[in-house]
Amino acid sequence: MHEYPQRPQPKRSRRRIWIAAVVALVVLLGGGGGFAAWKLDWFSGNGEKVSFGKAAPTPAAEQQATPSGSPSPKPTGDPDVLMPTGPKSDFKQTTKLDDGTIIAKTRLAGAKSGFEGDVWVWAPKEYDDPKYAKSGFPVLIALPGGNGFPANYWSDRSLGLQKAISEGVQAGTSLPFVVIMPVLNPDNKYYYDGADIPGQPKMGTWIAEDVPDFAKANFRTYKSRDGWAFMGSSSGAFVGMKTVLQYPDRFKAVIASGGEIVPDSPLWKGHQAEMDANNPETLAKKLIDANGPEVYINFQVGTKESGKGRMTKFQQQYGKGPVKITIRDIQNGEHNGWHYVRGMKEGSLEWISKVLKAPQPETAG
Repeated sequence: MHEYPQRPQPKRSRRRIWIAAVVALVVLLGGGGGFAAWKLDWFSGNGEKVSFGKAAPTPAAEQQATPSGSPSPKPTGDPDVLMPTGPKSDFKQTTKLDDGTIIAKTRLAGAKSGFEGDVWVWAPKEYDDPKYAKSGFPVLIALPGGNGFPANYWSDRSLGLQKAISEGVQAGTSLPFVVIMPVLNPDNKYYYDGADIPGQPKMGTWIAEDVPDFAKANFRTYKSRDGWAFMGSSSGAFVGMKTVLQYPDRFKAVIASGGEIVPDSPLWKGHQAEMDANNPETLAKKLIDANGPEVYINFQVGTKESGKGRMTKFQQQYGKGPVKITIRDIQNGEHNGWHYVRGMKEGSLEWISKVLKAPQPETAG
C-alpha cells in the first residue's frame, strides 16, 4: 500500500527544547506575549493525568441540588445508552486544543487479542456538558495509514481532525464524536490488514473487539451499532471498511480515504482461505446475499492521487442492496491526512453524522 510519511513523535526532552526555542524566538521578535502564551498553551499539562466525563448525579444529589419547586433533570430513558462499564484507564494528556479539549494517551492490554498497544482518545466539549451527562455518544475509531505504529497520526493536532469535528458541531454539520485512535499494527515492519493472520498478533481482534471494549469501559456510548463507525486513511481506510463489512452487527459506517480494496499483507502467504475471509469483496457479497444489515461506506479520494478507479469498480460491483457506497472527490487533494480532513469538512462528516445516532440531552420535567 502506498503510504504518506508518518510524523515522528518527539521525545519529552525534544519537546522542552522546542518550547524553549519558541520562547527565544518570541523574545527575539520583540515581545508577542500573547502569541507565546497561545503557543505554550498547546503543551500546558502534557504528561499529566486526565479524566473524561463528569459523574452523573445520583437522584438524591439531584434532589439536594435542585431548588424547591424547580423541575429536576430526567434522563432520556433510552435503553441503548451504555454508561462506562469500567475499569477506567489511566490517561495522560498529550495535546491540548484551542477550545480546551484534550487528546490523551493510555496503554491498553487487549484482553481478547493478547496484544498490548497505545491508544489515544479525544472527547468533544459536549461530553462534559451536564445536559448530556446521561446520554451516550457516537464513537469514531480513527485509523492511520503508514506504519500505524508506534503512533497514530490522527492524535497529532496539526492534522485538524478534532478541530474539524468541533467546528462541525457548532455549524450543525457533525455529531460530537468521541474519537478513539489506536495503533494499527504491532510493529513497523509489516502491515497486518487489521486481521488475525495465522501465527501473527491478532490485530483484527484488537481493532474489532478490544478497542471498542476499551471505549465502552471509559466513555458513555451506545449499545447498538448506530453509535459506532470508523474513519481511516490508506491502510487504515482498508481496515475500517473491512471491519464494517465483517461485523455489520457492531459497526454501521466508515469514511475510507485513499485506501486499498483487497488485503495485500505479505504475511498472508500460505493462508489463502483466511485471506479471502478478510477480503471486502467477499464480505460485501456475503452481506448482499444475506440482505443486510445496511452498512454505509464513504470513499474519499484526492483528484491528485490514484485509486479512484478501484473505488468506482467496487461501488459498481457491490454498491447495491444493503451496501451503500458514495465516493467523494477532494479537489486538488493528495494522499495525505490534511486533505482527507478537508474532505471531511466539505461533506463527509455531515454524511456520516446523518447515519449515526446523536447524543440526547436530558429534559426537564
